[in-house]
Amino acid sequence: MEFLDALVNGIATGAVLLLAALGLAITFGLMGVINMAQGELMMLGAYTTFVIQQGLRGWEGYVLVALVGAFVVTALFGLALERAVIRFLYDRPLETLLATWGVSLILQQLVRSVNWALVAGVGVFALLFWGALGVLRWQRRCLPVWGRGLLAALAAGIGLTTIALVSQRLGLAARKPWFGAQNVDVTAPAWLRTGWRLTETLQIPYTRLFILGLAVVCLLGMGLFLYRSPWGLRIRAVTQNRAMSACLGINTDAVDALTFALGSGLAGIAGCGVSFLGSVGPNTGQNYIVDMFMVVVLGGVGNLWGTVLAALGIGTLNYLLGSGKLAAWVQPVPGLADFLGFFSTTSMAKVLLFILIVAFLQYRPAGLFPQKGRMVES
Repeated sequence: MEFLDALVNGIATGAVLLLAALGLAITFGLMGVINMAQGELMMLGAYTTFVIQQGLRGWEGYVLVALVGAFVVTALFGLALERAVIRFLYDRPLETLLATWGVSLILQQLVRSVNWALVAGVGVFALLFWGALGVLRWQRRCLPVWGRGLLAALAAGIGLTTIALVSQRLGLAARKPWFGAQNVDVTAPAWLRTGWRLTETLQIPYTRLFILGLAVVCLLGMGLFLYRSPWGLRIRAVTQNRAMSACLGINTDAVDALTFALGSGLAGIAGCGVSFLGSVGPNTGQNYIVDMFMVVVLGGVGNLWGTVLAALGIGTLNYLLGSGKLAAWVQPVPGLADFLGFFSTTSMAKVLLFILIVAFLQYRPAGLFPQKGRMVES
């Protein structure tokens, strides 16, 4: 019974990792983009869930609206990020890493400081800058680099003036942060607050089962999209040979944008799922980003089955090590028990896992299931 308890909790931990890593398997695995802001996209999904839960307070079915809302919000943000930053940095991994790291820091500070005055100023800037560029593109005209810089400076000045005017006009109500630096709590619906009692001593929380089911649905949906839809065929074609795909008439820019938006949307769904496990704060995504990269690299870049096995394996081993159950099982072997007992905390368990993964990658650098892709081709 103790083994079954450990196995169930380990799989539940792995399901959380799997849900978080699915989006990264798209952006990093298929596109080769090192997106350090993936955790912050999860955070946006979690905050979207909080906002929808507050707006639909009293309705137990708000979870379904929150899942759709988190996917749409993060997919649109990912699409904007790809069009504004990522598309200029393809095949430049170090610059991509630094740029997305900067985006992650901006997003963390944004949720701490966002208020009505800031939203008004950013909205005015976006309307003036991208609106003007859109009008010029519609008229088949373009600005030189210095012209874009001048337009951006003018729009930024008007945006800052808008922030000052709104703050002065509305006072504290416009300057008060929506969320602040403190964490917020998402209240799970009543049907998720109990658990499935297997025995008198073993009960699986419904939140864990919900996340496990959500991961399975996302995995099946992503598999069907990639292997049974025309856009999935285009994504796989561009991943394997971009130049040949472009020669065959595939719009590779549109494929890149769609793929990044899909991976960002999956991060939003993951954020919605993990919001039921604890408080939501600006650092929520940072708790998962290292584990997500470990799962994708260990499973094999771009391989869905590898992602599944790596997530369940890392989650189960992390739970067994961190809870001390593995050390307790090897008590008959004193030296090994003492060694594993030293790693019987959450942080030390991650250290040992990281060492084991690094050692494994020395023998299989491409992970459990190597797959040919754009990175291999290059």
